[in-house]
Amino acid sequence: MAYVSLQFVIFTAAVTAIYFLFPVRKYQWTVLLAADYFFYLYSGYKYAIFIIFTTATIYLAGKAIGRSQETEKETLKLKKAEWGREEKKAFKAGVKRRQRTVLALALIANFGILIFLKYSNFIAGGLNQLISPGTGSGPIPMLKLFLPLGISFYTFQAAGYLIDVYNATIAPEKNFFKFALFISFFPQIVQGPISSFGQLGSQLFAEHRPEFARFKAGLELILWGYFKKMIIADRAVIAINTVTADYAKYSGTVILATALLYALQLYADFSAGIDISRGIAQMLGIDMVQNFRRPYFATSINDYWRRWHISLGTWMKNYIFYPVAMSKLFLGWSKKMKASSFGKTAAGAYVAKVLPTAFSSMIVFLVVGLWHGANAKYVAFGIWNGGIIMLSILLKPVFDRLCEALRIRTESFAWRVFRILRTFVIVLIGYYFDIAPGFRGALDMMRRSITDLHLRGGISLMRGLGLGKSDWAILAFGALTIFVTSVIGEKHGYEFPGEMLEKRSFALRWMVLFASMVLVAVWGIYGPGYDPAEFVYMQF
Repeated sequence: MAYVSLQFVIFTAAVTAIYFLFPVRKYQWTVLLAADYFFYLYSGYKYAIFIIFTTATIYLAGKAIGRSQETEKETLKLKKAEWGREEKKAFKAGVKRRQRTVLALALIANFGILIFLKYSNFIAGGLNQLISPGTGSGPIPMLKLFLPLGISFYTFQAAGYLIDVYNATIAPEKNFFKFALFISFFPQIVQGPISSFGQLGSQLFAEHRPEFARFKAGLELILWGYFKKMIIADRAVIAINTVTADYAKYSGTVILATALLYALQLYADFSAGIDISRGIAQMLGIDMVQNFRRPYFATSINDYWRRWHISLGTWMKNYIFYPVAMSKLFLGWSKKMKASSFGKTAAGAYVAKVLPTAFSSMIVFLVVGLWHGANAKYVAFGIWNGGIIMLSILLKPVFDRLCEALRIRTESFAWRVFRILRTFVIVLIGYYFDIAPGFRGALDMMRRSITDLHLRGGISLMRGLGLGKSDWAILAFGALTIFVTSVIGEKHGYEFPGEMLEKRSFALRWMVLFASMVLVAVWGIYGPGYDPAEFVYMQF
């Protein structure tokens, strides 16, 4: 059931109506649970076994760890007078070891399924290349596998819940069906955002009454999402797919323009899906975490990743970056370096201090790259981003001194604009790995973008890529709309355009909303015979 379909609109309207008309508000959440599984089964009933497996195993593991934690407290209380310090320490270590075993088994089982379904052919292809280099085939067979809807998102969300239970930052959910709702909440199952149980869980199970302000804000978010998806993303992807299907036919000018168009399309597509998801949740009285904050206004690649797919970045930071950076291994490396002759120098002391952060960042982005897909180009994408961040951390004192030597006013508007443009170029280079057919193709496309660049008359070659003059004009209008609203949002801290209208007159607000609906209805790509493009991040 595609988000951009009449079926989904009717489904969402029906769920919202039943939810608020449900006679026993205490059990409103059951309406959402039924809707979640209807949505999932309708989208592909064969895949339901996977989400049920994840729900059951993580729920049981969470309960087992929770019981162990309660037993530990009770035992320590009972034995407080009898046990000495060493006995208590040994008991706690044994309990923690058993909890860690339960945690590891549950995570291995669930990530094992994800890795098998998503990466088995990638691993098999790599091994075949090692065994029979250059042949393109080998003894390890390639499997015809499917990827269940939302498996990356709900696996990460479930894993985050279990790790939080293990760390005792949340109490395990006792009701299996409530936990099933948290894992399968239909607005976010397709592409996130990835939520924590502490942030989302209590909202899902609470009683909610219809509120006009929430309905209006939610509908505005949904409308903004449909504007970006139907007017911009689904139009731009036609030209992008035309070029990337056989990029060798086109000049470097067209390839560069396609990469720039992809930057627009990717942001419009992904943020649109999130806006629709968050808008639906808001109408139901539920606030989901923000996932974008004007990423193309970032002043560094680190800042970009704090603004882009925020929920994934938060997950990676909490469950990979901090555990790795604070691990005995990395802290040990830092300590040894500090004690070395190099560590006694000013440069050595700084490197030793930031080494765990720098290497942990690289590991995180290797994982981010692999999460995006089972392909060498995504590994390269991760290395590119992680490498830039690692170097920026290690060389920060050098950059600071260079700015001082050149007397650069780092607080000036011109310097900020330069940093934004520099960051966008770095991000754009990473996007080549997304649009190219493979790693070598990405490098070739970059080469062509530099060596075969003919700006004079080159852009005219973009005509004939499946879009007419009116389509390009609409895309230009859409890009300008996103840019203007982003500038205003960056200046005043607005989360989305609807907030800009709050202090305007009633007449103006509704005129803008009506005009937006007309624009989507007139310029949006939909209708009989139209197959809406899947959201980009559905494949991840």
